[in-house]
Amino acid sequence: MNYKINKEGFYGDFGGAFIPEMLYHNTHELKENYLKIIQKESFQKEFKELLKEYVGRPTPLYFAKRLSKKYNTNIFLKREDLNHTGAHKINNTIGQILVAKHMGKKRIIAETGAGQHGVATATVCALMDLECIVYMGEIDIKRQAPNVARMKMLGAEVRPAVSGSKTLKDATNEAIRDWIANPTDTYYLIGSVVGPHPYPDMVAQFQSVISKEMLSQLKEKTGRNYPDKIIACVGGGSNAAGAFYHYIENTKVELIAVEADGLGVQTNKTAATTQVGSEGIIHGSKTLLMQNKEGQITEPYSISAGLDYPGIGPLHAHLFKTGRGVFLGATDKEALDAAFELTKLEGIIPALESAHALAALKKIECKPDENIVINLSGRGDKDMETYIKMM
Repeated sequence: MNYKINKEGFYGDFGGAFIPEMLYHNTHELKENYLKIIQKESFQKEFKELLKEYVGRPTPLYFAKRLSKKYNTNIFLKREDLNHTGAHKINNTIGQILVAKHMGKKRIIAETGAGQHGVATATVCALMDLECIVYMGEIDIKRQAPNVARMKMLGAEVRPAVSGSKTLKDATNEAIRDWIANPTDTYYLIGSVVGPHPYPDMVAQFQSVISKEMLSQLKEKTGRNYPDKIIACVGGGSNAAGAFYHYIENTKVELIAVEADGLGVQTNKTAATTQVGSEGIIHGSKTLLMQNKEGQITEPYSISAGLDYPGIGPLHAHLFKTGRGVFLGATDKEALDAAFELTKLEGIIPALESAHALAALKKIECKPDENIVINLSGRGDKDMETYIKMM
């Protein structure tokens, strides 16, 4: 089975660039240039230097002793929460801002849900002295106020999306409209492995630094460079793509993706795309998405602002359809319970997104001799208001 992207931008049946004519120039320009740019020695030198000196990589692979004891297995946390800006998102924004710079773009736009991608984009725009506009759902602006403040402090303009569910999907719609209106000087910095080709591949490549580091870190800690299981949360799925990337071809490794069940897949308050979705096109990509019988996108729900996207990236849709990935779900309550459990056992407050991955420990078989890596994609500072309500 082939899990690599082909020249047309497809992972098996999923991917491509299903876009209006007005977006063709933008995506074609990027598709024709991104590989040439990122393969340049000068690009790689600057990218690696910034990841080390600015982001703070490599992030630790931490053996969670008390959590491991509770589940009678060996659990390692890939500490993406320790990155500058507090999540994995900075890996991708560093890479894409360098692509934008090489393409001569002066104006950067982005979409954000939980605000972590918005903060990471605003951060690199401040670093590179570029104009930054971040689209964010009106509801997310209210529930992620600390991140909104950070973006503004970094010099970004935060524009609310007031249509639809007023969350991530709608912020993405607004960003695409902006890009259509400003094709010459504007670069759209997408935050996940979603959207038209080449974005899913480009974002996955920039996030693959996560699994690349795991290869040597696991070898040092366990004697072999692969674990038995990797667990990561999936909304669009960039942190999961990064954690899985170097292990997709290694079938000894079980890849476990955890979606947001919300209030339950039997309700209409869920974001569990693989459970309630079907094949279709969203934001220029053929993938699995939540839609009604008429093909209209239905509104997702999750307590986590970063997971309430009505689709998944085409790579993940391919992993699901082929059976290479195991897709589980965690409800709001299960994620909250997992967050409080990690905090009390290890003194680490996770982001609500990452808490969904932690919740999988109660749903899988854990063996004493297994090594399990959980990608701790972000820290919980931004979610303290929600956690306080639950206390």
